[in-house]
Amino acid sequence: MKRLESQEDYLEKILQISQKKESVHAIDIAREMSFSKPSVSVAMNKLKEAGYILINEKGEITLTESGLQIAEKTLEKHIILTKMLMSLGVDEETAMEDACKMEHDISDKTWEAIKKHAELMNK
Repeated sequence: MKRLESQEDYLEKILQISQKKESVHAIDIAREMSFSKPSVSVAMNKLKEAGYILINEKGEITLTESGLQIAEKTLEKHIILTKMLMSLGVDEETAMEDACKMEHDISDKTWEAIKKHAELMNK
């Protein structure tokens, strides 16, 4: 099943929030992404059905192992692509926006080449 770009964005955001806060709730995601709580709730139900997240009785959202893997990979792409674009002279805001678009569409083969190049540049 092909994941939607929005699913990857939500999983990435859940990971980012969980790195700053002890627990993640739908309202945290809505605030961070500037979405309505109802639209976030619909998305969370879809992610839960797909097996990417768990939601406990307190409404706390956690990533499953598969959800965590997707979130970490998406966040890694976002960070490396943003840094790479900034090193080319792109301003930070534009680099972040463009990296967000690129992280979803780039092939695994191209991503591995970019990642390898980034590692060589950081030595």
